[in-house]
Amino acid sequence: MKRFLAAFNTTAARLSALYLILFSACAVILVFYMTGSAARFLVNETREAIAEEVQDLGGVYQRNGLRVLVRDIDRRSRRPGANLYMIADNTGRYLAGNVIALQPGVLDTQGWTEKPFVYARFGDDVAVINDPEKAPRALAQVIVVNNGMRILVGRDLGEPQRFREIVRQALITALGIMAAGGFLIWFFVGRRALQRIDRVSEASARIVAGDLSGRLPVSSANDEFDRLSTSLNGMIEKISKLNDGLRDVSDSIAHDLKTPLTRLRNRAEAALAGDPQRADYRTVMEDMIGEADQLIKVFNALLLISRVEAGFSKQKLDEVDLSAIAAELAELYEPLVEDAGMTLVNEIDAPLPIAGNRELIGQAITNLIDNAIKYGCKPDGKITISAERAGGKWLRLAVSDQGSGVPDEDKERVKGRFVRLDESRTKPGSGLGLSLVSAIMGLHGGDLTLEDAAPGLRVVLSFPVSKS
Repeated sequence: MKRFLAAFNTTAARLSALYLILFSACAVILVFYMTGSAARFLVNETREAIAEEVQDLGGVYQRNGLRVLVRDIDRRSRRPGANLYMIADNTGRYLAGNVIALQPGVLDTQGWTEKPFVYARFGDDVAVINDPEKAPRALAQVIVVNNGMRILVGRDLGEPQRFREIVRQALITALGIMAAGGFLIWFFVGRRALQRIDRVSEASARIVAGDLSGRLPVSSANDEFDRLSTSLNGMIEKISKLNDGLRDVSDSIAHDLKTPLTRLRNRAEAALAGDPQRADYRTVMEDMIGEADQLIKVFNALLLISRVEAGFSKQKLDEVDLSAIAAELAELYEPLVEDAGMTLVNEIDAPLPIAGNRELIGQAITNLIDNAIKYGCKPDGKITISAERAGGKWLRLAVSDQGSGVPDEDKERVKGRFVRLDESRTKPGSGLGLSLVSAIMGLHGGDLTLEDAAPGLRVVLSFPVSKS
């Protein structure tokens, strides 16, 4: 009961109650409208029937005179289920017909009676007209002939009244059942919705408290609640990854940048402690500038990764040709590769159109070639740039080397920031190259995968095919 009462404290419950009130008001209006329309329809039908009969009686009177008219009315009044007939003299005294008594004043005015009146049939208790609650009611037309006689032709309104009551009772019963069903549905469905909201609130409270591993509950109904929970879970998953990335970056910065900063400080301290006139003083300062430039490159790379992961330049994805970008970079890096005693081979010769950012894609391929030169090749080795179409939906550009490769257990880990394998720590680098490439591929809706080249490493960039 407390949960039921608590339901009215929610905005949704108050809106539901308002809708229920509006439904009830509309139902009451509908009942009165339908019953009133039905009664008016039957009254109009009654009027038309009386008018037709008055017209028939008028024809009898014109053809055969008053005496035949009286006999015809007396004959009609004796039929089973007959209408109401009454012939009275000019004083209102009963002469013939099946109506023995009328509500006072009915015969005073010629034409249609202004409103339904009470009456008593021949053989009934005349006193019934004194009890308006029990007396039958009728609608009639009064005709005054030349000698002052009054002829009343009418019809009982009991049938329209009964029909109206039947319609009213049917509508009230039907709407009552609908209202009860709607209330029960609202109660049980609303309670179920409140329970789901409670579970979502509890999960949200844990998440707000810092437990980003929690998720909002999703049922098998696949309704609006589930779709909302799924969307929010995706958002929480993204926030969790960003927090983990931020924590990893913070730890990595504290770990990997401590050494170059310490080296900078030691060199500055040694330079200050030495003789300023010595020749190595300038050399020390130049080395310090070089160290500072490397640190600036690291922070610039971090900034670019953050901007790419935040959707930087997503609105600048234009039609570009992967083959043209790869050809330009192969030509640019070929002398550098040859100086390292290796060979750079570009096997891409056909246009490969995609929707992308030319500068960022060039940066990604540049990072892969640079990694292949530093970590992936041996003397007389070969670096290969190739491409292929996969299933008509993807373009796969690969940079392969002939080095020692990356162990399977580390192929996902090396995509993180500041991740460097033990064998590569003695070589220059910051561990941000593949992390930047992964972020760029995420911006383009693609994927970065590391595969065995047997021997060496094959890094694959998968781009969705351009739809233009």
